[in-house]
Amino acid sequence: MKNYFDKQFELRYFEMNDFGVASPTSMLMLLEETAAEHCYSINHGLYQLADQNVGWVLISGVMQMERYPSYKEKITIRTWLSEYSAVKGFRENIIYDEQNNIIGRAKGLWIFFDIARRRPIRIFKDIIDKWSFCEEKSTDVNISEKIKAVESPDYELKFKVNRYDTDIIKHVNNIRYLNWVEESIPEEIIDNYYLSDINGRFISEAHSGQTLVSLTQKSTIENAFLHTIKVEGTDKVCATATTVWKKK
Repeated sequence: MKNYFDKQFELRYFEMNDFGVASPTSMLMLLEETAAEHCYSINHGLYQLADQNVGWVLISGVMQMERYPSYKEKITIRTWLSEYSAVKGFRENIIYDEQNNIIGRAKGLWIFFDIARRRPIRIFKDIIDKWSFCEEKSTDVNISEKIKAVESPDYELKFKVNRYDTDIIKHVNNIRYLNWVEESIPEEIIDNYYLSDINGRFISEAHSGQTLVSLTQKSTIENAFLHTIKVEGTDKVCATATTVWKKK
């Protein structure tokens, strides 16, 4: 493999869940931090880009975990770009433990975004030249495939979007959607299973002050669910996802 970037982390107490291992949202945060560091390493950090009124927006992604790291455990996240188009790129990730065992994989499709005009723009040539790419894939999951919205939910919860739910792009951060998905999962699943796979699509933006509805439906697959998050009182779908849960 070539053209990759490694970032090491030591898991901290506030990143743990009730069972003493990193929460799924913590892992997504570490993946996001690794991507941000990769940007910074080529002198196109996220705040530097924001000063130019541009940034990166995640439009689809998957995370697959064999296990979650424990408190004080050291992990390495390896990231690289596997494919570019004019306005978007596929970011691959592999998560290693201290013994170099693979404990997780993730993949995201990101678009380069004009923050003021709210539309994709061409990726700067200097970014592509400095990052280059490697064709190797972290996972074979097709994250461009559509995930159908839930129409007959088994579980439903409402959430008010607060200012702290939004990010530098001025919309709800993708990690917050996982929080709302988890909140709608039955306690029996949360207490006895761990999230092994999440596959999501980000369809339209949500903003501070809106009320969102998290809809969850049982899948035909055991211990798997379908999810949709939409704006209350409208047909506007913000995100869709699937989750798979395995016995702890």
